[in-house]
Amino acid sequence: MELERKLTIIMAIASINPATGETLKTFDALTPAQIAASIDLAAATYKIFRKTSFAYRAERMLKAADILEQRKETYGRILTLEMGKTIQSAIDEVAKCASACRYYAANAEKFLAEEHVETGAKRSSILYQSLGPILAVMPWNFPFWQVFRFVAPALMTGNVGLLKHASNVPQSALAIEEILLDAGFEKGVFQTLLISASQVDSLIADPRIVAATLTGSEGAGIQVGISAAKRIKKVVLELGGSDPFIVMPSADLDTAVATAVKARCINNGQSCIAAKRFIVHESIADKFTTEFVRRMAALKIGNPLDPATDIGPLANSDAVKEIERDINATVAAGAKLLLGGKAIDGPGSFFPPTVLTNVPKGSPAYSEEFFGPVASIFRVKNAEEALQIANDTRFGLGSSVWTNDPAEQNFFIECLEAGMVYVNKMVISDPRLPFGGVKQSGVGREMAQFGIREFTNIKTVWVEK
Repeated sequence: MELERKLTIIMAIASINPATGETLKTFDALTPAQIAASIDLAAATYKIFRKTSFAYRAERMLKAADILEQRKETYGRILTLEMGKTIQSAIDEVAKCASACRYYAANAEKFLAEEHVETGAKRSSILYQSLGPILAVMPWNFPFWQVFRFVAPALMTGNVGLLKHASNVPQSALAIEEILLDAGFEKGVFQTLLISASQVDSLIADPRIVAATLTGSEGAGIQVGISAAKRIKKVVLELGGSDPFIVMPSADLDTAVATAVKARCINNGQSCIAAKRFIVHESIADKFTTEFVRRMAALKIGNPLDPATDIGPLANSDAVKEIERDINATVAAGAKLLLGGKAIDGPGSFFPPTVLTNVPKGSPAYSEEFFGPVASIFRVKNAEEALQIANDTRFGLGSSVWTNDPAEQNFFIECLEAGMVYVNKMVISDPRLPFGGVKQSGVGREMAQFGIREFTNIKTVWVEK
């Protein structure tokens, strides 16, 4: 996932429809005085909000869930117009946010309950307490979901949030603040800041902002990590992925191929947990490749507002140029292009489903995260070779393994260098399970009980007598 995804810096904060290139709306960035006032409000509000009960917060979080479901078509259309995801996937994203709100409304008090430890003292326990105002730096590819999986646990903990969203989704960013205000949260509990990425460091430097979370590129994560480290502040970083999709002979091949296409092309291929490297046993590689290419070629590319469309545009023209450049470099290094590979002429930032094979080590398709519908297929002799290729990356976010052999399942579960392993299923995000990676894919976890505790003071209590 990318924060700004190497986009050209745009002076104005604007909604630009990537399907047409049309500028939908522009916004003025906040002035330094307005930013200062927002931080003042967050700090003042936190002093009050932290003392509210779980029941008080849950009532409002459940109302937010209702609003999300009631307005999912309206907000879904905003997502589609701003970043190009297909309309049904946009509506589904808004509805999914409601599930996160309900999950934490129901479970936050349990996850943050005092834990008693038997030591022989009168009282020895662990408390989980809120920290304060937290800065969230979020990406454009899932404009609502990425924010709500931070918002729901953070607010239920008693923290307050400040959002610096990607500059190409300002309407989505403002809509989230609107939802939380309409749900009954006080104005300073969550604020959207329309600012540039260059202003993030000064926000983290403010002593009243106690921590930061970022979903985005490696570069953005490094910058935020350094900024927080200089001030000794906690961060959670969810960065890129080059997820392997391993298929072994015992797999249900038809289901694996159908899921592989979906896993590569979800969100027009712009997802950190999209499968990107398809590692297939040589005994089934020809059949897998033929059917995979056929299904990829059959996907309909077009207007993302059309329910029949399978693939909408990429975020902008810069993303198209970057992918085409990396494909050309990979082919020049010796890879074979089986499908696609060239940008589509005409208005909008469209790129066709693309399949590469014989990808050499050291080429972009071997080692880089392709943020678009580009798949690389690798043939392997056995599970050990599959594991070697799967782990031969600086990323370690998700992984998907397709095998009905229990020994192979356990082998990959134990040995894959990834934060998540899904067997006979594509990688997904679910509020009930922790989400995050290892290596260059980030630090910390989102969601489940682990996510809500990331931004707490884990306080030890000992009362001798």
